[in-house]
Amino acid sequence: MKRVYNFSAGPSMLPLQVLEKAQEEVVNYRNSGMSVMELSHRSGLFTDIITEAEKLLRELMAIPEGYKVLFIQGGASQQFATVPMNLLGKSGKADYVNTGSWSKKAIKEAKKFGTIRVIASSENDNFTYIPAVDQSMIDPEADYVHITTNNTIEGTAYSKIPDTGDVPLVADMSSNILSEEIDVSKFGLIYAGAQKNIGPAGLTVVIIREDLIGRAPENCPAMLDYKTHSESGSLYNTPPTYGIYMAKLVFEWLKNLGGLKEMEKINRKKAQMLYHALEESSIFKSPVRKDSRSLMNIPFVSDSTELDAAFIKEAQSKGLETLKGHRSVGGMRASIYNAMPIEGVQALVTFMNDFETNYEQKEERK
Repeated sequence: MKRVYNFSAGPSMLPLQVLEKAQEEVVNYRNSGMSVMELSHRSGLFTDIITEAEKLLRELMAIPEGYKVLFIQGGASQQFATVPMNLLGKSGKADYVNTGSWSKKAIKEAKKFGTIRVIASSENDNFTYIPAVDQSMIDPEADYVHITTNNTIEGTAYSKIPDTGDVPLVADMSSNILSEEIDVSKFGLIYAGAQKNIGPAGLTVVIIREDLIGRAPENCPAMLDYKTHSESGSLYNTPPTYGIYMAKLVFEWLKNLGGLKEMEKINRKKAQMLYHALEESSIFKSPVRKDSRSLMNIPFVSDSTELDAAFIKEAQSKGLETLKGHRSVGGMRASIYNAMPIEGVQALVTFMNDFETNYEQKEERK
């Protein structure tokens, strides 16, 4: 079986060990005579799966007491509305930091439910950096402050989490959750779509401080109320059972790897390798300011759309898939999430060097 290196921004590649384990159990899970996809979400077998998944995630992220872990549906995009519907209960005001396409969508959605203020933005420079945020910028009456910790499209990330004081910090962590160690206690709420570092699309993980639960108004739909999922142990309705099972396998894989401390070392090594290649390149460059560069999503561009197209096409023939950049940035983008092995990044760097050498030789012959 030939496997490619998939640099997609999501759904992204999963660890091969996880896929092989799932393959082994797909028809007959633990001699039950059923697939995990067929198990009742009320069954003992599935109760064990979801309980173990939560236990592993709490261990990996060192989630403190006083936080609930919810496994729900709807993706991060549904959280753009769910967050304000639940948290805009006191002042009806919230502060947002605008760092890219997903932040803009979150802001647009939140404005339907309250008074939303953008306290910092990098839109003036095409979202190529993370703007500074400090407590003096934050409305002390705000119900929460919202950030996007890693910007999948633009390739930027927070190197330091802002201190928001007594105002709860809410984070869309979809594209860098589990990629490095973080202090969960700095956040009131973290949400993440699964399809980058957790598992297949369809599952959303929410980590919420317990005092923020139960603030939704009475007219909030039950499925959009965090209290519903908290009180039912994420089993109010049928959850994405197979997604939760796959997440559990990924969490096991991470634990066996050495946890987030070891994962972070690997991710920094991968990113350093690729950024170094871009620094050395004469035809490719990173559009992102150095102090704001993501470990997970690395866009790079040339001065020619024709050259970009040739690079993407030739890369695909070498088993380097899904390198086309987002239309708002152009060029290329390598998403190197947890499951991307160092060998995949090395293969990309080698191809970049070979492509550049061939290009320069062609230019010399002109």
